[in-house]
Amino acid sequence: MKLLLLGKNGQVGWELQRALAPLGEVTALDRQGHDGMHGDLSRLDALRETVGRLRPDVIVNAAAYTAVDKAESEPDVARVLNAEAPAVLAQEAAASGAWLVHYSTDYVFDGSGSTPRDESAATAPLSVYGQTKLEGERAIAASGCRHLVFRTSWVYAARGANFAKTMLRLAADRDQLRIVADQIGAPTGADLIADVTAHAVRHALREPDAAGLYHLAAGGEVSWHGYACHVIEWARARGHAVKVAAGAVQAIPSNEYPTPARRPLNSRLSTRRLEETFGLALPAWQAGVDRMLSEVLG
Repeated sequence: MKLLLLGKNGQVGWELQRALAPLGEVTALDRQGHDGMHGDLSRLDALRETVGRLRPDVIVNAAAYTAVDKAESEPDVARVLNAEAPAVLAQEAAASGAWLVHYSTDYVFDGSGSTPRDESAATAPLSVYGQTKLEGERAIAASGCRHLVFRTSWVYAARGANFAKTMLRLAADRDQLRIVADQIGAPTGADLIADVTAHAVRHALREPDAAGLYHLAAGGEVSWHGYACHVIEWARARGHAVKVAAGAVQAIPSNEYPTPARRPLNSRLSTRRLEETFGLALPAWQAGVDRMLSEVLG
């Protein structure tokens, strides 16, 4: 089996190189590409040519425009990468009979309420990023290709920058921190996303009726404030340098930390459909975060 992976150097893409390897021959591309094949989502014609040349059985698109705030001033660029490129991949997949795996986001919702949303919940993006990701989802569905689209949230990885690393750096330097407490979600590791993807692809190849849209996030829920406190106390308990006192991590509302793009307050995603379809039990968010911290801090 031949698989084409786009976005190989991103957080999820890096883990997918490992997770997809047992499934078959993986051609992993970044924006630069190689051997005349291109993984740059902004070059739509070259992207189409690459798929046509390789003729993969499975296309896994882990590339996207993810600069949420910058997208507010670059809507056209975000739309090409998040909507038009997935549409091209979906058209090529439909024409060749390939599967398309794609990743979306909780930002397609408006973040109202306090209950986890399932795949049938009404969408209402608050930002350009969320709107373009929703357009990508719809283009894939409209193409008629066999697909797996995974909406996820609060993605992190040990490799590269992430919220936890930022909190550790600030906690080592400052006496007090102010962290948003009214946005609720589940930190979800790139390694978990990659492993679930590989499992789901194997399942879907055997049972094509598994095609569709799924929510993929770690179990449980937490605010950014609670996430920060967990990370800081984990480090403190293991003797790492922490200057900020345990009671000096202040909880603040989102309106005290304004950003160009509005974030959903409720990022809870129901993963029941994913777990029932693929026979999975997603671990609590703490398990993945603690493992990541062990890798980062030793």
